[in-house]
Amino acid sequence: MRECLWMSDIVLLETGLELPVKGEIAYFNYFWLRDSCPTSWDSSTQERTFDILEEPDDLCPSAVKLNDDVLEIVWSDGHQSCYELNWLRRWFKGENHGDLAIRTRKPWYSDHYSDMARFTYEDVVTNPASVANWAQAMLDEGVALIQGMPDLDEGLQTLCELFGTVRPSFSGYVFDVKSKANPENLAYTSKALELHTDLPAEELAPGIQFLHCRVNDAEGGNSLFVDATAVANVLKENYPSYFRILTEYEVPYRYTTGCQDVRTKQRIIELDPNNGEVSGINYSQHLADVFDFPQREMDSFYPAFRKFGKMLQDPQYLMNFRLNAGECIVFDNHRIAHGRAAFIEGSGERHLRGCYVDRGELRSTYRVLRARYPKMEEIPSTQAY
Repeated sequence: MRECLWMSDIVLLETGLELPVKGEIAYFNYFWLRDSCPTSWDSSTQERTFDILEEPDDLCPSAVKLNDDVLEIVWSDGHQSCYELNWLRRWFKGENHGDLAIRTRKPWYSDHYSDMARFTYEDVVTNPASVANWAQAMLDEGVALIQGMPDLDEGLQTLCELFGTVRPSFSGYVFDVKSKANPENLAYTSKALELHTDLPAEELAPGIQFLHCRVNDAEGGNSLFVDATAVANVLKENYPSYFRILTEYEVPYRYTTGCQDVRTKQRIIELDPNNGEVSGINYSQHLADVFDFPQREMDSFYPAFRKFGKMLQDPQYLMNFRLNAGECIVFDNHRIAHGRAAFIEGSGERHLRGCYVDRGELRSTYRVLRARYPKMEEIPSTQAY
Protein backbone atom coordinates (compact mmCIF):
# COMPACT_ATOMS: atom_id res chain seq x y z
CA MET A 1 0.00 0.00 0.00
CA ARG A 2 1.34 3.42 -0.99
CA GLU A 3 2.08 5.72 1.92
CA CYS A 4 0.27 8.99 2.45
CA LEU A 5 2.58 11.81 1.29
CA TRP A 6 2.25 15.57 1.80
CA MET A 7 3.35 18.05 -0.83
CA SER A 8 2.61 21.55 0.40
CA ASP A 9 -1.19 21.63 0.72
CA ILE A 10 -1.61 18.51 -1.42
CA VAL A 11 -2.06 15.05 0.12
CA LEU A 12 -1.08 12.09 -2.07
CA LEU A 13 -3.11 8.99 -1.23
CA GLU A 14 -3.02 5.48 -2.65
CA THR A 15 -5.64 6.01 -5.36
CA GLY A 16 -5.89 9.78 -5.62
CA LEU A 17 -4.98 13.12 -4.13
CA GLU A 18 -6.59 15.74 -1.93
CA LEU A 19 -6.11 19.46 -2.31
CA PRO A 20 -7.85 22.62 -1.07
CA VAL A 21 -10.33 24.11 -3.54
CA LYS A 22 -12.14 27.30 -2.54
CA GLY A 23 -11.93 26.48 1.17
CA GLU A 24 -12.89 22.81 0.79
CA ILE A 25 -10.82 19.65 0.62
CA ALA A 26 -11.43 18.01 -2.74
CA TYR A 27 -10.47 14.46 -3.70
CA PHE A 28 -9.52 13.47 -7.27
CA ASN A 29 -8.80 9.94 -8.49
CA TYR A 30 -5.45 9.43 -10.29
CA PHE A 31 -6.99 7.59 -13.24
CA TRP A 32 -9.62 10.34 -13.65
CA LEU A 33 -6.93 13.01 -13.55
CA ARG A 34 -4.73 11.28 -16.12
CA ASP A 35 -7.72 10.44 -18.33
CA SER A 36 -8.93 14.06 -18.14
CA CYS A 37 -5.61 15.70 -18.98
CA PRO A 38 -6.22 18.45 -21.58
CA THR A 39 -3.85 16.60 -23.93
CA SER A 40 -6.18 13.57 -24.01
CA TRP A 41 -8.34 15.11 -26.75
CA ASP A 42 -7.58 15.73 -30.40
CA SER A 43 -7.34 19.49 -30.88
CA SER A 44 -9.33 19.39 -34.13
CA THR A 45 -12.08 16.83 -33.52
CA GLN A 46 -12.31 17.14 -29.70
CA GLU A 47 -12.44 13.34 -29.54
CA ARG A 48 -10.46 11.50 -26.88
CA THR A 49 -7.27 9.99 -28.27
CA PHE A 50 -5.68 8.95 -24.96
CA ASP A 51 -6.16 5.29 -23.90
CA ILE A 52 -6.43 4.91 -20.13
CA LEU A 53 -6.25 1.11 -20.55
CA GLU A 54 -2.55 1.36 -21.37
CA GLU A 55 -1.69 2.87 -17.98
CA PRO A 56 -0.30 0.67 -15.17
CA ASP A 57 -2.58 -0.52 -12.38
CA ASP A 58 -0.53 1.44 -9.84
CA LEU A 59 -0.71 4.75 -11.74
CA CYS A 60 0.60 7.59 -9.59
CA PRO A 61 2.32 10.98 -9.90
CA SER A 62 6.03 11.39 -9.38
CA ALA A 63 5.71 15.13 -8.67
CA VAL A 64 2.81 17.45 -7.85
CA LYS A 65 2.65 21.17 -7.15
CA LEU A 66 0.30 24.13 -7.11
CA ASN A 67 1.45 26.93 -9.37
CA ASP A 68 -0.82 29.92 -8.68
CA ASP A 69 -4.26 28.64 -9.78
CA VAL A 70 -2.99 25.59 -11.65
CA LEU A 71 -2.38 22.04 -10.41
CA GLU A 72 0.70 20.61 -12.15
CA ILE A 73 1.35 16.86 -12.17
CA VAL A 74 4.30 14.91 -13.55
CA TRP A 75 3.31 11.26 -13.98
CA SER A 76 5.61 8.28 -13.48
CA ASP A 77 6.17 7.98 -17.26
CA GLY A 78 7.25 11.64 -17.47
CA HIS A 79 3.99 13.00 -18.96
CA GLN A 80 3.02 16.42 -17.60
CA SER A 81 -0.58 17.48 -16.95
CA CYS A 82 -1.90 20.91 -15.94
CA TYR A 83 -5.37 21.58 -14.53
CA GLU A 84 -6.90 24.94 -13.68
CA LEU A 85 -8.27 24.92 -10.13
CA ASN A 86 -11.53 26.55 -11.27
CA TRP A 87 -11.98 23.69 -13.72
CA LEU A 88 -11.33 21.11 -10.99
CA ARG A 89 -13.74 22.89 -8.65
CA ARG A 90 -16.58 22.62 -11.20
CA TRP A 91 -16.16 18.85 -11.46
CA PHE A 92 -15.77 18.48 -7.69
CA LYS A 93 -19.05 20.37 -7.24
CA GLY A 94 -20.82 18.34 -9.92
CA GLU A 95 -21.19 21.35 -12.22
CA ASN A 96 -19.26 19.60 -14.98
CA HIS A 97 -19.17 21.48 -18.28
CA GLY A 98 -22.32 23.41 -17.44
CA ASP A 99 -25.27 22.87 -19.74
CA LEU A 100 -27.25 25.73 -21.24
CA ALA A 101 -29.93 23.26 -22.30
CA ILE A 102 -30.84 22.24 -18.74
CA ARG A 103 -33.60 24.72 -18.05
CA THR A 104 -36.57 24.90 -15.70
CA ARG A 105 -39.73 23.92 -17.50
CA LYS A 106 -42.53 26.50 -17.41
CA PRO A 107 -45.96 24.95 -16.93
CA TRP A 108 -48.94 26.21 -18.93
CA TYR A 109 -52.67 25.66 -18.90
CA SER A 110 -55.80 25.99 -21.06
CA ASP A 111 -55.36 29.74 -21.67
CA HIS A 112 -51.88 29.36 -23.18
CA TYR A 113 -52.84 29.73 -26.85
CA SER A 114 -52.65 33.54 -26.90
CA ASP A 115 -49.27 33.42 -25.10
CA MET A 116 -47.75 30.60 -27.12
CA ALA A 117 -44.41 31.53 -28.70
CA ARG A 118 -44.82 32.35 -32.39
CA PHE A 119 -42.22 32.78 -35.11
CA THR A 120 -42.41 33.25 -38.85
CA TYR A 121 -40.91 30.75 -41.25
CA GLU A 122 -38.97 33.50 -43.01
CA ASP A 123 -37.47 34.73 -39.73
CA VAL A 124 -36.19 31.37 -38.49
CA VAL A 125 -34.76 30.26 -41.84
CA THR A 126 -32.82 33.53 -42.21
CA ASN A 127 -31.93 34.41 -38.61
CA PRO A 128 -30.02 31.93 -36.41
CA ALA A 129 -30.68 34.08 -33.31
CA SER A 130 -34.40 33.49 -33.85
CA VAL A 131 -33.74 29.74 -34.01
CA ALA A 132 -32.03 30.05 -30.61
CA ASN A 133 -35.12 31.82 -29.25
CA TRP A 134 -37.40 29.20 -30.80
CA ALA A 135 -35.33 26.38 -29.31
CA GLN A 136 -35.46 28.06 -25.90
CA ALA A 137 -39.24 28.29 -26.10
CA MET A 138 -39.31 24.57 -26.89
CA LEU A 139 -37.13 23.74 -23.88
CA ASP A 140 -39.13 25.99 -21.55
CA GLU A 141 -42.71 25.45 -22.72
CA GLY A 142 -42.53 22.46 -25.07
CA VAL A 143 -44.57 24.04 -27.86
CA ALA A 144 -44.33 26.84 -30.44
CA LEU A 145 -46.14 27.91 -33.60
CA ILE A 146 -44.41 28.67 -36.89
CA GLN A 147 -46.49 30.85 -39.21
CA GLY A 148 -46.15 31.75 -42.88
CA MET A 149 -45.11 28.25 -43.97
CA PRO A 150 -44.79 27.68 -47.73
CA ASP A 151 -47.24 25.19 -49.19
CA LEU A 152 -44.41 22.88 -50.22
CA ASP A 153 -43.11 19.53 -48.98
CA GLU A 154 -39.61 21.04 -48.85
CA GLY A 155 -40.75 23.74 -46.42
CA LEU A 156 -41.32 21.24 -43.62
CA GLN A 157 -37.96 19.54 -44.16
CA THR A 158 -36.15 22.90 -44.20
CA LEU A 159 -37.85 23.87 -40.94
CA CYS A 160 -37.03 20.55 -39.23
CA GLU A 161 -33.40 20.70 -40.25
CA LEU A 162 -32.96 23.98 -38.35
CA PHE A 163 -33.06 21.75 -35.25
CA GLY A 164 -31.47 18.60 -36.63
CA THR A 165 -31.77 15.63 -38.94
CA VAL A 166 -35.27 14.34 -39.69
CA ARG A 167 -35.68 11.18 -37.63
CA PRO A 168 -37.57 8.29 -39.27
CA SER A 169 -40.25 6.31 -37.49
CA PHE A 170 -42.09 3.17 -38.53
CA SER A 171 -44.22 5.54 -40.63
CA GLY A 172 -41.17 6.67 -42.61
CA TYR A 173 -39.41 10.02 -42.70
CA VAL A 174 -42.67 11.98 -43.04
CA PHE A 175 -46.34 11.17 -42.64
CA ASP A 176 -49.52 12.71 -44.00
CA VAL A 177 -52.55 13.05 -41.74
CA LYS A 178 -55.70 12.93 -43.85
CA SER A 179 -58.63 10.60 -44.30
CA LYS A 180 -58.11 7.59 -46.53
CA ALA A 181 -59.65 4.24 -47.27
CA ASN A 182 -58.55 1.27 -45.14
CA PRO A 183 -56.61 3.39 -42.61
CA GLU A 184 -53.93 1.71 -40.49
CA ASN A 185 -54.09 4.53 -37.95
CA LEU A 186 -57.02 6.40 -36.39
CA ALA A 187 -55.32 9.66 -37.36
CA TYR A 188 -56.16 8.85 -40.98
CA THR A 189 -59.91 9.01 -40.31
CA SER A 190 -62.29 11.85 -39.44
CA LYS A 191 -62.82 10.45 -35.94
CA ALA A 192 -61.75 12.22 -32.75
CA LEU A 193 -58.30 11.37 -31.49
CA GLU A 194 -57.88 10.98 -27.76
CA LEU A 195 -55.04 12.78 -26.02
CA HIS A 196 -51.82 10.85 -26.56
CA THR A 197 -48.13 11.02 -27.25
CA ASP A 198 -46.94 9.59 -30.56
CA LEU A 199 -45.49 6.11 -31.01
CA PRO A 200 -44.77 4.95 -27.43
CA ALA A 201 -44.53 1.47 -28.98
CA GLU A 202 -41.14 2.42 -30.40
CA GLU A 203 -38.16 1.63 -28.18
CA LEU A 204 -37.22 5.32 -28.30
CA ALA A 205 -40.37 7.32 -28.97
CA PRO A 206 -39.91 10.36 -31.23
CA GLY A 207 -38.81 13.59 -29.57
CA ILE A 208 -39.84 16.82 -31.30
CA GLN A 209 -42.90 16.63 -33.56
CA PHE A 210 -43.70 18.98 -36.43
CA LEU A 211 -47.23 19.17 -37.85
CA HIS A 212 -47.52 21.41 -40.92
CA CYS A 213 -51.11 22.28 -41.82
CA ARG A 214 -51.30 22.38 -45.62
CA VAL A 215 -55.05 22.85 -45.81
CA ASN A 216 -57.88 22.86 -43.27
CA ASP A 217 -61.29 23.52 -44.75
CA ALA A 218 -63.11 20.82 -42.81
CA GLU A 219 -65.82 21.58 -40.30
CA GLY A 220 -64.55 20.71 -36.81
CA GLY A 221 -61.24 18.99 -36.11
CA ASN A 222 -59.84 21.44 -33.57
CA SER A 223 -56.40 20.62 -32.17
CA LEU A 224 -56.19 19.66 -28.48
CA PHE A 225 -52.94 20.14 -26.55
CA VAL A 226 -52.06 19.61 -22.88
CA ASP A 227 -48.87 20.30 -20.97
CA ALA A 228 -48.72 16.81 -19.51
CA THR A 229 -45.74 17.67 -17.29
CA ALA A 230 -47.87 20.34 -15.56
CA VAL A 231 -50.61 17.75 -15.01
CA ALA A 232 -48.09 15.19 -13.73
CA ASN A 233 -46.74 17.70 -11.21
CA VAL A 234 -50.27 18.29 -9.89
CA LEU A 235 -50.70 14.52 -9.64
CA LYS A 236 -47.43 14.34 -7.70
CA GLU A 237 -48.60 16.98 -5.25
CA ASN A 238 -52.14 15.68 -4.72
CA TYR A 239 -51.75 11.94 -5.30
CA PRO A 240 -48.11 11.03 -4.52
CA SER A 241 -48.76 7.27 -4.44
CA TYR A 242 -50.34 7.41 -7.92
CA PHE A 243 -47.40 9.47 -9.17
CA ARG A 244 -44.91 6.93 -7.83
CA ILE A 245 -46.74 4.07 -9.55
CA LEU A 246 -46.73 5.82 -12.93
CA THR A 247 -42.99 6.60 -12.66
CA GLU A 248 -42.12 2.99 -11.79
CA TYR A 249 -44.41 0.64 -13.72
CA GLU A 250 -43.37 -0.20 -17.28
CA VAL A 251 -46.44 -0.27 -19.47
CA PRO A 252 -46.56 -2.42 -22.63
CA TYR A 253 -47.32 -0.64 -25.93
CA ARG A 254 -47.81 -2.27 -29.32
CA TYR A 255 -48.38 -1.11 -32.92
CA THR A 256 -49.44 -3.72 -35.44
CA THR A 257 -50.27 -3.67 -39.15
CA GLY A 258 -50.16 -6.32 -41.84
CA CYS A 259 -46.38 -5.96 -42.04
CA GLN A 260 -45.40 -4.49 -38.65
CA ASP A 261 -45.44 -5.62 -35.04
CA VAL A 262 -43.68 -2.94 -32.99
CA ARG A 263 -43.70 -3.27 -29.21
CA THR A 264 -41.88 -2.09 -26.12
CA LYS A 265 -42.47 -1.02 -22.52
CA GLN A 266 -42.41 2.55 -21.23
CA ARG A 267 -42.93 4.34 -17.95
CA ILE A 268 -45.95 6.61 -18.25
CA ILE A 269 -44.25 9.49 -16.41
CA GLU A 270 -40.58 10.25 -17.16
CA LEU A 271 -38.20 11.97 -14.75
CA ASP A 272 -35.28 14.15 -15.85
CA PRO A 273 -32.02 12.56 -14.58
CA ASN A 274 -30.39 16.00 -14.47
CA ASN A 275 -32.73 17.62 -11.95
CA GLY A 276 -35.44 15.12 -11.01
CA GLU A 277 -38.19 17.17 -12.67
CA VAL A 278 -41.00 15.57 -14.61
CA SER A 279 -39.65 15.65 -18.16
CA GLY A 280 -42.45 13.98 -20.07
CA ILE A 281 -44.88 11.13 -20.48
CA ASN A 282 -45.54 8.10 -22.68
CA TYR A 283 -49.29 7.89 -22.97
CA SER A 284 -51.54 6.40 -25.62
CA GLN A 285 -54.60 4.33 -24.84
CA HIS A 286 -55.03 3.22 -28.45
CA LEU A 287 -51.45 1.84 -28.57
CA ALA A 288 -51.50 0.38 -25.06
CA ASP A 289 -51.23 -3.40 -25.09
CA VAL A 290 -52.86 -5.70 -22.52
CA PHE A 291 -51.33 -4.67 -19.21
CA ASP A 292 -49.24 -7.56 -17.93
CA PHE A 293 -48.68 -6.77 -14.25
CA PRO A 294 -49.66 -9.32 -11.60
CA GLN A 295 -53.41 -9.09 -11.12
CA ARG A 296 -53.15 -7.95 -7.50
CA GLU A 297 -51.04 -5.01 -8.64
CA MET A 298 -53.80 -3.98 -11.05
CA ASP A 299 -55.72 -2.98 -7.92
CA SER A 300 -53.30 -0.08 -7.42
CA PHE A 301 -52.23 0.54 -11.03
CA TYR A 302 -55.65 1.18 -12.57
CA PRO A 303 -56.71 3.87 -10.07
CA ALA A 304 -53.43 5.74 -10.77
CA PHE A 305 -53.76 5.30 -14.55
CA ARG A 306 -57.40 6.40 -14.62
CA LYS A 307 -56.82 9.41 -12.36
CA PHE A 308 -53.98 10.70 -14.52
CA GLY A 309 -55.93 10.12 -17.75
CA LYS A 310 -58.95 12.00 -16.42
CA MET A 311 -56.75 14.86 -15.25
CA LEU A 312 -55.27 15.19 -18.75
CA GLN A 313 -58.82 15.70 -20.05
CA ASP A 314 -59.69 18.35 -17.46
CA PRO A 315 -60.68 21.61 -19.26
CA GLN A 316 -58.41 23.67 -17.01
CA TYR A 317 -55.38 22.06 -18.72
CA LEU A 318 -56.74 21.64 -22.27
CA MET A 319 -55.63 24.11 -24.96
CA ASN A 320 -58.23 23.98 -27.75
CA PHE A 321 -57.53 25.77 -31.04
CA ARG A 322 -57.81 25.53 -34.81
CA LEU A 323 -54.61 24.90 -36.74
CA ASN A 324 -54.77 26.92 -39.93
CA ALA A 325 -53.22 26.42 -43.36
CA GLY A 326 -49.68 27.82 -43.42
CA GLU A 327 -49.05 27.09 -39.74
CA CYS A 328 -46.77 24.43 -38.26
CA ILE A 329 -47.22 23.45 -34.64
CA VAL A 330 -43.95 22.17 -33.15
CA PHE A 331 -44.01 20.37 -29.82
CA ASP A 332 -42.13 18.03 -27.51
CA ASN A 333 -43.76 14.65 -28.04
CA HIS A 334 -42.56 13.48 -24.61
CA ARG A 335 -44.05 16.49 -22.82
CA ILE A 336 -47.18 17.47 -24.73
CA ALA A 337 -50.20 15.19 -25.04
CA HIS A 338 -52.13 16.07 -28.16
CA GLY A 339 -55.36 15.04 -29.79
CA ARG A 340 -58.04 16.17 -32.18
CA ALA A 341 -61.77 16.76 -32.14
CA ALA A 342 -63.77 14.90 -34.78
CA PHE A 343 -64.46 16.66 -38.06
CA ILE A 344 -67.30 16.13 -40.53
CA GLU A 345 -66.26 13.80 -43.31
CA GLY A 346 -66.72 15.47 -46.68
CA SER A 347 -67.11 18.99 -45.24
CA GLY A 348 -63.78 20.11 -46.65
CA GLU A 349 -60.20 19.00 -47.18
CA ARG A 350 -57.92 18.61 -44.16
CA HIS A 351 -54.25 17.73 -44.64
CA LEU A 352 -51.41 17.85 -42.09
CA ARG A 353 -47.88 16.71 -42.93
CA GLY A 354 -45.60 15.71 -40.08
CA CYS A 355 -42.15 14.50 -39.11
CA TYR A 356 -39.87 14.23 -36.10
CA VAL A 357 -36.47 15.37 -34.81
CA ASP A 358 -34.79 13.90 -31.71
CA ARG A 359 -34.81 15.97 -28.53
CA GLY A 360 -31.05 15.59 -28.28
CA GLU A 361 -30.68 17.47 -31.57
CA LEU A 362 -32.84 20.31 -30.25
CA ARG A 363 -30.66 20.61 -27.15
CA SER A 364 -27.47 20.49 -29.23
CA THR A 365 -28.73 23.24 -31.53
CA TYR A 366 -29.72 25.37 -28.56
CA ARG A 367 -26.31 25.01 -26.86
CA VAL A 368 -24.45 26.05 -30.00
CA LEU A 369 -26.73 28.93 -30.98
CA ARG A 370 -27.31 30.34 -27.50
CA ALA A 371 -23.55 30.42 -26.91
CA ARG A 372 -23.21 32.28 -30.20
CA TYR A 373 -26.21 34.58 -29.60
CA PRO A 374 -26.39 34.97 -25.81
CA LYS A 375 -28.92 37.80 -25.79
CA MET A 376 -32.47 36.52 -25.57
CA GLU A 377 -34.77 38.69 -27.63
CA GLU A 378 -38.40 38.95 -26.58
CA ILE A 379 -40.38 36.12 -28.12
CA PRO A 380 -43.48 37.44 -29.87
CA SER A 381 -46.72 35.78 -28.79
CA THR A 382 -48.78 37.07 -31.72
CA GLN A 383 -48.20 37.77 -35.38
CA ALA A 384 -50.40 39.71 -37.76
CA TYR A 385 -50.93 38.60 -41.34
